[in-house]
Amino acid sequence: MSRLGFAALLLVVPVFAAGDSLRDPREVHLANIRQLTFGGENAEAYWSADGKQLIFQSKRDGLACDQIFVMDRDGGNVHRLSNGKGRTTCSYVFPDGKKILYASTFLSGDACPPNPDYSKGYVWKLYPSYEIFTANADGSGIERITNNPGYDAEATLSPDGKTIIFTSLRKGDLDLYTMRPDGSHVKRITRLLGYDGGAFFSRDGKRIVWRASRPKTEAEIAAYHELVAESQIRPMALELFVADADGKNARQVTQNGAANFGPYFFPDAKRIIYASNVADPGGRNFDLWMIKDDGTGAEQLTFNDTFDGFPMFSPDGKVLVFASNRNAKVKGETNLFVADWVE
Repeated sequence: MSRLGFAALLLVVPVFAAGDSLRDPREVHLANIRQLTFGGENAEAYWSADGKQLIFQSKRDGLACDQIFVMDRDGGNVHRLSNGKGRTTCSYVFPDGKKILYASTFLSGDACPPNPDYSKGYVWKLYPSYEIFTANADGSGIERITNNPGYDAEATLSPDGKTIIFTSLRKGDLDLYTMRPDGSHVKRITRLLGYDGGAFFSRDGKRIVWRASRPKTEAEIAAYHELVAESQIRPMALELFVADADGKNARQVTQNGAANFGPYFFPDAKRIIYASNVADPGGRNFDLWMIKDDGTGAEQLTFNDTFDGFPMFSPDGKVLVFASNRNAKVKGETNLFVADWVE
């Protein structure tokens, strides 16, 4: 595709440092919680390699669906990087800070694609028009790196910036794939039936962690195939898995039957932080948890009575960013928070 350039939309957001007023007393591993965004739906905030910025998706200020934004680590200097067209998701900054990565539907039209059909219950929509793009750090110079009629999204980068891992429906099932930053050398690394997505590399780049569904009964398999044929999945039974970076030696970590998602390795790569509704089976009260990579030692970290999710440690391992409904002014508002990590 041709290279595109556009001016970023500059916003100024006040920094709010509420400290322990935002912390439940039971959240003993968190300290000095600070709210970074105020209003709208803000999620999936991921650190730049130097720890100075956070890239995230947001539906705010009249936007009909998510676009990609960046801000300083204190919540200041917020500005849009994506072009404001279509729907976007899952952004990431290259280790050198010169380029960004995200998925968007804008090639199929300027308007937001339709929302999911919830007539069959809560589902995630797998928009076939999602393709993965890179761009310059300021959002200019968009380059398409996937070209596939099915869903391509949920892309993140290895620490050395040489490998992208992403989810694709190109072979009829939702599997993990890897590719180079220019979209070449695509390799499928998961093959079991079910959704595989939301993958991240460990800090040393040797391992991956992700969420997956594994339908087993005839009814579960039929329901899964029916939804995928409609470009949807039902994310209410997702377990966490780890494997080598090439997908080998995969093993299941959680076995609680809940919706576990947003996993990220601790700096030591021996533990995983993630979101789960295991304390509210079948419900939407998600909290942050941690667990050892062998599946033992699960511990609840947050106790907000609505939603906490998408955790990620800063490069130095000292600060955690996450999305939450806590302190929301209106129903459905999701904001981004950071907290100092306490062992």
